[in-house]
Amino acid sequence: MENLTTRGRAVRLAVTALGLAVLLAGTLWGTDDHFPFGPFRMYSTSNPPDSPAPDTRVEGVDAAGAVVELGQDATGIRRAEIEGQQERYAANPALLAEVADAYAERHPGAAELVEVRIVIRWYGIRAGRPTGRWTDETVVAWQASR
Repeated sequence: MENLTTRGRAVRLAVTALGLAVLLAGTLWGTDDHFPFGPFRMYSTSNPPDSPAPDTRVEGVDAAGAVVELGQDATGIRRAEIEGQQERYAANPALLAEVADAYAERHPGAAELVEVRIVIRWYGIRAGRPTGRWTDETVVAWQASR
């Protein structure tokens, strides 16, 4: 086994110091997008004990009015991807047509979707426990042009 040269030690120390500096900067000023050098807030924060808990879902409606759940199995798009892009969908609801297209591609015999919407179900929480009550809020909706 060979010993490290002075230069080798200096390079390793410099790389380690740089990594620690980036990690510290990410911890202090970073966002989830900077992970692994930024905080992953999803696991480091919690809601107050009486705040409702959100559960986001995507659903479609066909021409007959039937509601179809558009989860990962139905579209190939993970819920986290939808949640992460929710602001983009809100700014441009027409982007939800891509979800309808993904559904149609996986289910060629299914009725065509005329609407896709992102819905948040807010579960009631009291003293940190579920109340059994909930409300749905449609935050983005796209309708096919007819």
